Amino acid sequence: MKQLFLIRHAKSDWTNPELKDIERYLNERGYSNANMMAAKFNHKPDLIISSPAIRAISSALIFARHINYNPNTIAIKQELYESSAKEYLSVINAIDNNFNTVLLFAHNPTISDLAQQLTQALPMEMPTCAIAGINFDTNDWKKAKTGELILFDYPKK
Repeated sequence: MKQLFLIRHAKSDWTNPELKDIERYLNERGYSNANMMAAKFNHKPDLIISSPAIRAISSALIFARHINYNPNTIAIKQELYESSAKEYLSVINAIDNNFNTVLLFAHNPTISDLAQQLTQALPMEMPTCAIAGINFDTNDWKKAKTGELILFDYPKK
């Protein structure tokens, strides 16, 4: 069985109009929410994948610290920034089958679209720092097309 946790990055800061979108960092609430969600997350991933955006990487690093995951092994995938659910799925389908539990940090609306596509059960759009956990009844990431929603959590829940 493969297990995927789609995590929307935490709340980002919009105060500096000079920053490019990819450079936006987490705001105070984002740091607080990411730490809270990471502290109650009780799964040990084999792999963490992140969009190259600073806010996504920062969220991934916070989770990595809380779950004792080596931050130097976070995989940064350009395909998770300003792309489609189809591109997100191609990243997932390309995961090495040696990894069974994966965290993927990325952006809305694509991450919500993908979670809905994969589960047909997402109750709402994913708020910032939301986690959608999905079990796939396969041992091959290439076959991870539809799964069971096993977790849906977010900071204000």
